[in-house]
Amino acid sequence: MKRSIKRWNLKKIFVIAGVAAMVAGFAGCGGTKKDADKTTEINVGYFNNVTHAQALYMKAQGTLDKAFDGKAKVKWTSFNAGPSEVEALFSGDIDIGYIGPVPAISANVKSKGDVSIISGASQAGAELVKAPGSKIESAKDLDGKTVAIPQIGNTQHLCLLKLLSDNGLKTVEEGGTVTVTAVENADIQNMMDQGNVDAALVPEPWGSTLVKNGAEIVLDYNEVYMEGNYPVAVVVVRNEFLKEYPDLVKEFLKQHEAATDEINQNADEAAKIINDEINAATGKSLSEDILQTAFQKLTISTEVNKDAVDDFAAISLEQKFIDQKPSDDFITEVK
Repeated sequence: MKRSIKRWNLKKIFVIAGVAAMVAGFAGCGGTKKDADKTTEINVGYFNNVTHAQALYMKAQGTLDKAFDGKAKVKWTSFNAGPSEVEALFSGDIDIGYIGPVPAISANVKSKGDVSIISGASQAGAELVKAPGSKIESAKDLDGKTVAIPQIGNTQHLCLLKLLSDNGLKTVEEGGTVTVTAVENADIQNMMDQGNVDAALVPEPWGSTLVKNGAEIVLDYNEVYMEGNYPVAVVVVRNEFLKEYPDLVKEFLKQHEAATDEINQNADEAAKIINDEINAATGKSLSEDILQTAFQKLTISTEVNKDAVDDFAAISLEQKFIDQKPSDDFITEVK
């Protein structure tokens, strides 16, 4: 009897040991695959819009693929709106993203500091325009009017709220007289033609497109806010990714800065490359005159005006788009 018990225990020990080894083996394989996935792929988010010029330029030129050759594969994912890109950051579907400063602020707060700005991308590039025949001559004349913005809580919306506040006006929701309505950029022209909106604060190339079709500029790109010295697009990173792969992020920023210089030094050629990339992705390109005007109203730059970002954060908090201020290291210098 004792012998059989010993045999059973010995057999049991071998089985348990074997299972443990298998589990360890699977865990090891799983960990290796996960690590390999992370080290061999860098996921970049962007919009097919001229305000995300560096992303479009690098994608078209294959710049990152060349820079990361043998180190990482680059996967580009385009978005149509900031909130969907923010969700992709939270889920880990993208590691680095070109995005508006206001969605970036929201991402930092909601992720409890896990998303940070690491560079600027473009500045200004938005106008306040009025419908043809409108008597609006200044921001004060928005009293009692309906103003379109691309999205509630986006950069242009916050610029408008700052304009209204500076001119003693409030939105209807705040007990004031200005109706603010979110309208897809492509639909604003029809809304103006139908008399449903009196003015719009929109980014390029939509501002130039509206003006080409009869709208008039009330405040140009350098008059809307801070003389145009405010970000309209920034580069963000998941801090978890930055901590784990700092060299990949440094190389990305090196290429981002190089693309910025090339765009500024060879503006006409770069604009054509960017326009061709937009056409390849969307099936639509910008006309030559709209393209040139749009780039004239944009500053392609890696600089980030912290005062402007702090202003946006304060307005976002006041409007309850966020429930607390961004973390102190929200704008991070990657060394």
